[in-house]
Amino acid sequence: MHVVKRRGLTPRERVDLWTRWKEGQSLSDIGRALGKAPASVFGYLAARGGIAPAARKRRPDALTEADREEISRGLSAGHSLRAIAERLGKAPSTLTREVARNGGRERYRAANAEARAWQKARRPKRCKLALHPYLQSTVAQKLQLDWSPEQIAGWLRREYKDSAMHVSHETLYKSLFIQARGVLKRELLQHLRSRRPMRRARASTTDGQRRGQIIGAVSIRERPAEAEDRAIPGHWEGDLLSGASNSHIATLVERHSRFTMLVKVEGKDAESVTSGLSRQVKTLPTALRRTLTWDRGMEMAQHRRFSIETNVQVYFCDPRSPWQRGTNENTNRLLRQYFPDGTDLSAYSQAQLNAVAARLNLRPRKTLGFLSPAEKLESVLL
Repeated sequence: MHVVKRRGLTPRERVDLWTRWKEGQSLSDIGRALGKAPASVFGYLAARGGIAPAARKRRPDALTEADREEISRGLSAGHSLRAIAERLGKAPSTLTREVARNGGRERYRAANAEARAWQKARRPKRCKLALHPYLQSTVAQKLQLDWSPEQIAGWLRREYKDSAMHVSHETLYKSLFIQARGVLKRELLQHLRSRRPMRRARASTTDGQRRGQIIGAVSIRERPAEAEDRAIPGHWEGDLLSGASNSHIATLVERHSRFTMLVKVEGKDAESVTSGLSRQVKTLPTALRRTLTWDRGMEMAQHRRFSIETNVQVYFCDPRSPWQRGTNENTNRLLRQYFPDGTDLSAYSQAQLNAVAARLNLRPRKTLGFLSPAEKLESVLL
């Protein structure tokens, strides 16, 4: 017996698919639930860039499915269009056009008329970027500088009073991921931090690591209150970013301004890390050298030597508590845009690391009211 395979998804299945996708379920899980291959699920999602289509709505004054059923019954009973229109509270001309474009009195069917109405309502609307070439060009330039859509949207609101130059970050994501819009080139996707081909729900966990005992470690609980409330600049958070072939760079983030410094280190051992950090921190003005918060990694075992050389007191997070230096954790995620997993970090010179840090420091941040870290730090040093 020949079996005809059902193709596509029913409206109910499409709703289920997008609900599961937004919940963060995998392609395999969604495929099993819908009886589809993961590749088929991916193809369906990729066509929309991973962004669920907006729910379709009927105009308040439009004919409903129930209205069309009433028209069909009235015609079958031989009632005039004027009489049917009066019962529905509609203009007779509305029903005249409705019946004429759906086969006339003899061939009018409610289900067919409803389906045709929904199909004709699928008119693609040009998005704001397509209607404003200058805005489109400005957005593309900022994306090439590795600004995120949210940073671009915030900067536009701050920079331009004219609402014609304002656009939401969701619109920017849609224009990038849904290529059918044809306003932002797909090559610009490589400038997004995640570099994914489509949007994905956030579903991640962060687990701390067990570390060795550091002699003389001072707990973060003893850190000055001014460091906690970010009121005064000069309080830093630090960590190592790891790469291929056991390569590392040290990352330092200033809590008040989110200003970032990258430090070349020869290895993960305490000697190499302490030497690299001391060299870089001593280039800072005295006003920016107050405290440094690190996790329990043994690379900071020589913290006392570091404090003597730089006059910066080191405080350590509680075990398995990376969230206590969350600013640095977030910055390290941003840096993965420039140093993807598997990158040999030993190939970068200090000058190249400085260039990457400068690029990051010029990107506006939502938490700073869309000022850049460089602008924020400059404002407190003047």
